[in-house]
Amino acid sequence: MPNLKDLKMRIESVKSTRKITKAMQMVAAAKLRRAQEAAENARPYAERMNVVMGNLAGASADSPTAPKLLAGSGNDAVHLLVVATSERGLCGGFNSSIVKLARAHAEELLANGKTVKILTVGKKGREQMKRDYEDKMIAHVDLSAVKRLGYNNAHDIAADLMQRFSDGEFDVATVFFNHFQSVMSQIPTTQQLIPAKFDVDDDAESPFYEYEPGEEEILTDLLPRSLTTQIFTALLENGASEQGARMSAMDNATRNAGEMIDKLTIQYNRSRQAAITNELIEIISGAEAL
Repeated sequence: MPNLKDLKMRIESVKSTRKITKAMQMVAAAKLRRAQEAAENARPYAERMNVVMGNLAGASADSPTAPKLLAGSGNDAVHLLVVATSERGLCGGFNSSIVKLARAHAEELLANGKTVKILTVGKKGREQMKRDYEDKMIAHVDLSAVKRLGYNNAHDIAADLMQRFSDGEFDVATVFFNHFQSVMSQIPTTQQLIPAKFDVDDDAESPFYEYEPGEEEILTDLLPRSLTTQIFTALLENGASEQGARMSAMDNATRNAGEMIDKLTIQYNRSRQAAITNELIEIISGAEAL
């Protein structure tokens, strides 16, 4: 059983930890407002881009002259998994949920005889994926020095993917990230990047447009921008999800620290009372012996 000094030191240690987790919770809350605003502001643009690109792609997908980013390589033997996670930890199951989804997808592809390659964005995903798929990892994007995500960060990743696709390194590229829903809920999401795939509601009424020049020429110009937009949206969703998960995790840690302090304080008081009682008994016994 720990003595009074050990209990007191442990109580002070847990109090110090609680101060840290409380501070991290407040920092995450402040960052969450900005990250959530950025993610929500990007959604209407990304959704509208998806609709326009879907309408364009629908008319050109089966054309023999369709852009390669839309038509694909004509094969699906080699898959590139883009696993986007955070650079820092202490955010609950945020990173693990993305990695779990990517692992399940990789195992399914391998079971079907496909070749899997992995490109990671964020240190935490790289650390986890490296344990099982080190031989399949071909590149890593380090964003640790980036304080605020910008479109140029997504542009660099998109340019690298397009160059690798042009060089024939893969046939299909898929990104894995967390879609921000609320502080308590982040949804692990899979999105195919190459060949371009757009979700269009067939039942929804879409306005008719006449394009000048033709659809294929416009697609050739817009597809790289659409790819960059999809990656940028995924990074923004990840940023908001990370701060929401960290805020929730630090709130739980602060609550747990408070409960532990209460329990340790009760244990300390009981041990102190027992020690005082023993001293009184010894004094009374000594006095009676005289």
